Amino acid sequence: MLDLDPGPYGFYIWTSYGVSAAALAWLTVSSLAFARRWRRRAESLESRAREGDGAGEDPS
Repeated sequence: MLDLDPGPYGFYIWTSYGVSAAALAWLTVSSLAFARRWRRRAESLESRAREGDGAGEDPS
């Protein structure tokens, strides 16, 4: 049915699949952590702006 035997190059092929999967996993985790960090930063800035109640705005 399904022939997944790569012959003598199996080590290199399966290693490259593993490295690619690890890289994709790392990129996913890194992107999620980056988004979480920036979301917290945005929420912090928004709450700081709300606490100021317009401080620093032009009165005219």
